[in-house]
Amino acid sequence: MYFPTADIEVALWIPPTVAFVVSFFTSMGGVSGAFLLLPFQMSFLGYTHPSVSATNQVFNIVAIPSGVYRYWREGRMVWPLTWIVILGTLPGVFIGAVVRVLWLPDPRHFKLFAAGVLLYIAVKMILDLTGKGGAKTSKAEAERKFQELVRASRRAGTEGPVQATTVGRFNLKRLAFTFHGESFDVSFGGIFLLSFLVGIVGGIYGIGGGSIIAPFFITFFGLPVYIVAGAALMGTFVTSIAGVAFYQAIAPLYPDLSVAPDWVLGALFGLGGMAGMYLGARCQKLVPATGIKWMLSAVMLFTAGKYVFDFVR
Repeated sequence: MYFPTADIEVALWIPPTVAFVVSFFTSMGGVSGAFLLLPFQMSFLGYTHPSVSATNQVFNIVAIPSGVYRYWREGRMVWPLTWIVILGTLPGVFIGAVVRVLWLPDPRHFKLFAAGVLLYIAVKMILDLTGKGGAKTSKAEAERKFQELVRASRRAGTEGPVQATTVGRFNLKRLAFTFHGESFDVSFGGIFLLSFLVGIVGGIYGIGGGSIIAPFFITFFGLPVYIVAGAALMGTFVTSIAGVAFYQAIAPLYPDLSVAPDWVLGALFGLGGMAGMYLGARCQKLVPATGIKWMLSAVMLFTAGKYVFDFVR
């Protein structure tokens, strides 16, 4: 099938199949999979126009709601954390979209920077997993309790634990909540600033404002992977809507560039991602937290290596 906006020809089954596989695994860690689908589109499908960023965000819009719905049903959405992520990433996404079109129509040099960021996060997460990064015991204890409840509910034949989180305090300074008896207290300003910076990166590459924020939450703020996933995905969904609208709006200003998304291609990726994210969110509670973190680390190392290879070749 030929996609005129992307100016590529690809079999109809490839986009949804690839998106399903990628989204199933990455959604367990709160990552939509968009940051892996972008290099796939550019390197394997030959979609190198700036509009690939907007098309990738169409994937997020179609795919993410199923995963968020699953986390909400299981009581694992910390809504105040979600609102901070959205407020921080929205302005960053707009800035990133402008940078992408004006200064990085060929993102070769920025890929090297992105590779450095991903590599740093992956190494930090691996150090935490191996006991050399000073990981917080409350996070590990909460994740252990959650796994125990999941095992107990499976033996009892019930759906699983609900209302896993309770918000204790939320203001412009701090966010405090409990997750299965373990307390967490994070800075509003710290989360907001991180979200803003990640939003810029996400806007440039079309991976959504929250697509790569989950590893930061886990590594630097010591939050459990079981509750950051939903907030990160929801933030990605909202900012992707804004990002696609912005790319579509500025497209007439750049008639010589392909800026607006390829809606059909993005929807095909999104349909596969929708099924993958729902199953990934459903299966996340059955997978040990360490397994999810190792998976995230491997994904980030692979992506960083791919970006470096693209830069030096």
